[in-house]
Amino acid sequence: MSNTGPHQEQPIKATGTLPENASAAMIMLHGRGSSAENMLSLSNHLDQKDVAYLAPQAAGHTWYPQRFIAPIQANEPYLSSALQAVSDTIETVEKAGIPAEKLFLIGFSQGACLALEYAARNPRRYGGVIGLSGGLIGEQIDTSNYNGSLEETPIFIGCSDVDFHIPLERVKETTAALKDQGADVTERIYPGMGHTINEDEVQFVRQLMSSVLSE
Repeated sequence: MSNTGPHQEQPIKATGTLPENASAAMIMLHGRGSSAENMLSLSNHLDQKDVAYLAPQAAGHTWYPQRFIAPIQANEPYLSSALQAVSDTIETVEKAGIPAEKLFLIGFSQGACLALEYAARNPRRYGGVIGLSGGLIGEQIDTSNYNGSLEETPIFIGCSDVDFHIPLERVKETTAALKDQGADVTERIYPGMGHTINEDEVQFVRQLMSSVLSE
């Protein structure tokens, strides 16, 4: 575990089943200006049993300072520290005996970008990856950072077609890049929606979790 970045030694909030007693886990990544507790509240709408929900807290409630489509270096060292925070949280889950195939990554907005970027940089078969209003990070998508297969990991990307923070073109590019990595990507674009999470997205996540938990 690294202790050098701005997000290290921040708390990890949790709800649901204890990891050592859970059959699956979900890492939940909050958006800019939000909190781990706020992101954890989404678990109340997912209606799943035997799941450990863990939400790391970003220092200053922000994972990285600039927009996600800024040059990578403009968001360092915060981005690398944020990716490490995700890795550290996953390590906690894996030490409890939960395999990657039963692990979900979910994020909203800045947290969605972080979840998608983490999965692309650390490809393997996950239970699922959910990006709610987000895309891969960088001024352009640099596929040289993404080596290896996501092994048909189910990935859901939901976004408005007019989201001020998330250009639609980047959503499309993200879907294409993750498919190239072997992910099973579902992309849903919601006309005129604000920068928010809607019931259709929640229902998809609920069904995805139920499917993986029943395997």
